[in-house]
Amino acid sequence: MSTPGFFKPLNQIQMDMICFCHLRWNFVYQRPQHLLSRFAFKFRVFVIEEPLYDAETAFLDKILSKEKVWVITPHLPRGLNDRENILSQQKLIQDMFAAFEIEDYVAWFYTPMALDISEALPPAKLIIYDCMDELSAFKNAPAALRDKEALLLQQADLVFTGGYSLYESKQKLHYSVYPFPSSIDKEHFLKARSPDAIPLDHFCIPHPRIGFFGVIDERFDSDLIKEVAAAKPEWQFVIIGPTVKIDPSSLPVSRNIHYLGSRSYDELPSYLGGWDVAMIPFARNESTRFISPTKTPEYLAGGIPVVSTSIRDVAKPYAEQGFVYIADEASDFIKGIEWALSIRNNPEWLESVDHFLANISWDITWVKMMLLIQDKLKTKQSRNLIPKQNEYV
Repeated sequence: MSTPGFFKPLNQIQMDMICFCHLRWNFVYQRPQHLLSRFAFKFRVFVIEEPLYDAETAFLDKILSKEKVWVITPHLPRGLNDRENILSQQKLIQDMFAAFEIEDYVAWFYTPMALDISEALPPAKLIIYDCMDELSAFKNAPAALRDKEALLLQQADLVFTGGYSLYESKQKLHYSVYPFPSSIDKEHFLKARSPDAIPLDHFCIPHPRIGFFGVIDERFDSDLIKEVAAAKPEWQFVIIGPTVKIDPSSLPVSRNIHYLGSRSYDELPSYLGGWDVAMIPFARNESTRFISPTKTPEYLAGGIPVVSTSIRDVAKPYAEQGFVYIADEASDFIKGIEWALSIRNNPEWLESVDHFLANISWDITWVKMMLLIQDKLKTKQSRNLIPKQNEYV
């Protein structure tokens, strides 16, 4: 990851960033990690995770990650009621503010449910809601999530969305909404075009290999994979990632389906480089209605053609550009894989992909966000400097 050289004026801003996140920092490396590791160039960044209920007495884990981000994890006793849960977290975070001498800060929310915790803290200089997913549509979503989001939208100074579909859904709910769809670390995934080594658990899998990496949950279309794998036993389907919120026994089992489990972000290019086709086999349901899969540009940066179900933020712009084949039924998905195999090493196709991706990167996304943050901070500061009329009375 390169260090952007812009924003010299921001060096003068002494401020912290407090992020409330529903995802574990060390779970899957995705949008929060890409963005917050870059914000750590300019802010002291604290990521407050959801609590773990594994302690006799409440305490905080405070770990400085390799990205220079402070990962804060509350550990609470089991059996707390809702009120005790909130009060315990509030006290722990207040103590953290005192220990780190946090005064001026930007509050960054990935989950509206954290409002209960943040309300006990000193007012933030700026409140940002980075709405990366429609969390209320996910399995096991809290019943209060929609109401909490409505409250967060009232309080937020800036709202970012994880894709254009989500932007269309939120733009009428706030005066300052900006779409920031999934981006890529191109240098990282370019390694897939000339991998240094073949992973041992990949080596014995024959070609053609059709691969997927990501979280395997209610969004994963198991039935589609089962049908395609049964129809094409000579094709090998490689699936990388953790299984959450669904029963692993519900996943299809076949000699040509290979579940390799979780792999680190650093390892992904070596696996991607060994695939002939990449796939996004997402079910069409409420949980996938607004998603913008980060894996789409990552697959393409690795030089691998993609077959996906009809996810709106994949169909537009990627399928429109001829980089992704869209198919929902097994027979069409097979046709898509055949198309992808036919262009796997087509230099003209790869050149057009590289041209399209030239101006897409997490660095660029971060730069645009920083400009908006800088502008909003200056605007709020200038308003605070204007005296109220009654001050002269």
